[in-house]
Amino acid sequence: MSRLYNDKHRALQDSFNSRELADRVEEVALVTEIDDNAKAFLESRDMFFLTTVDERGRPTVSYKGGEAGCFIKVLDEKTIAFPSYDGNGMYYSMGNIQGNPEVGLLFIDFEKPHRIRVQGKAIASSDDPLMGEWKEAEMIVRVTVSELWQNCPRYVHRYQKVKDSRYIPKQECKTPVAAWKRVDMMQDVLREHELNQVADEGGTMPIEEWMGYIQSGDERA
Repeated sequence: MSRLYNDKHRALQDSFNSRELADRVEEVALVTEIDDNAKAFLESRDMFFLTTVDERGRPTVSYKGGEAGCFIKVLDEKTIAFPSYDGNGMYYSMGNIQGNPEVGLLFIDFEKPHRIRVQGKAIASSDDPLMGEWKEAEMIVRVTVSELWQNCPRYVHRYQKVKDSRYIPKQECKTPVAAWKRVDMMQDVLREHELNQVADEGGTMPIEEWMGYIQSGDERA
């Protein structure tokens, strides 16, 4: 009995004559616990992609980024934890998790390249005992791993990191307010602490200025 494939997968595998190959990949690559090598890789990552599903079955993919070496914590052979930081106020991924705990995570090293896929069930809580482990975390997400496997790196382009985002919360420095929160048309919906941050960091700007930052690649975006 496969942990990965259903009838639709099998039909495609049979159509392309790859059922035996698919079974061998699952047999060789798929595991249900995090070993020491996978732990080291996951905990070294400064970003990953998170897939969640809403109550209508619609998937979404979200980029999650943090400080390398302390962003991801492997708590045991079945559990991964990471922080949810301030975003755009939608709480889209976190809300999806509240309604449907099934998640997928993709971790990539673009320099080697190397990647690991994780499937599991997540919970997100602002009362988690690990809240103090990450500066400015709003919630902690714990993922109980059901399947984990290494993907072929064949189509992963090789990139080198230029620098950390200046918005990544770090203990040694103050985190600047998101530039889009300084846009004048956003001021009437910001929360009090955000309005105070905007005032402290130069006041408002027109949306055209912020868009100019994005289009030019200015890190202030």
